[in-house]
Amino acid sequence: MRLLTHLRHVDLAVPDYDKQLDFYSSVWGLTKVAEDSGISFLAAEGSPEQYVVRLRRAEEKRLDLVSYGAASAADVDTLAERLLAGGVQLISRPGRVDTPGGGYGFRFFDVDGRTIEVSAGVDVRQHRKIEEKESIPVKLSHVVLNSPDLNRTREWYERHLGFALSDTLSSPHMGEVMHFMRISSQHHSMAIAQGPHTALHHVSFEMRGIDEYMRGSGRVMRAGFKKIWGPGRHMAGDNTFTYFLDPHGNTVEYTTELENLDEDTWHPHVYDFSQPEVTDQWGTANPMNELVAKESFNDPDRGVFVAPPV
Repeated sequence: MRLLTHLRHVDLAVPDYDKQLDFYSSVWGLTKVAEDSGISFLAAEGSPEQYVVRLRRAEEKRLDLVSYGAASAADVDTLAERLLAGGVQLISRPGRVDTPGGGYGFRFFDVDGRTIEVSAGVDVRQHRKIEEKESIPVKLSHVVLNSPDLNRTREWYERHLGFALSDTLSSPHMGEVMHFMRISSQHHSMAIAQGPHTALHHVSFEMRGIDEYMRGSGRVMRAGFKKIWGPGRHMAGDNTFTYFLDPHGNTVEYTTELENLDEDTWHPHVYDFSQPEVTDQWGTANPMNELVAKESFNDPDRGVFVAPPV
């Protein structure tokens, strides 16, 4: 039985806090909803989530937390019991969540030592329909995580959290390099990328449509931030993409039209990403090469707990 419902928010520790806050609120198009002594919470105007990004002032860059939703407090308790029985290390037991919107949840370590949170009963934020030509994120789309052991991480998320494999990217020379994982009919809310170290690969934000996605991409380019890759359209997930670096080198993506699939009939594909049409169906993006790939390896995330073998 799958107990997770959706991706809630991604929390980042950043050394250049003021620059990052200005980027995400003034350029990227999120709305600051709360701030308290070096911590800020940023919402997407079209999303019922209280916030989709949390920034924390810190000496070293790291991924603090990835948060998922559950349907009820009972589901949160069931998941905590299941993880404990499976030998997963809990950081906290289920209880009141002390962040905007409250709720009931707990935190634990994944197999790579990342902190994961699951919560239910979080107050819904008053949100609105994003209008035509309004080039700001509607919601958080997905997160991609780098892992030095791609299949160990995939199997852990399948076994403990009920993720299902949607598609895989592979190549004749490198073997499997990315697994797209889902917890709903959305093609992926998480993907796992093969990387040299544990780190954040990228965070993706959904735009209203193609026009808004292009307008937003253009705004970030005009603001002088580094575009890594795009605009284009992936084959796995069939979504559009433009990737940028935030002020401290985290990769962030604008996307739209991510595929909704029929879970009853879906069979995962293995796509050869050395074929240009797999990485970009349109042929409009700059070629995917080693330099582009290395940008998303990110810095080693030394803040993670070193998990025991599982």
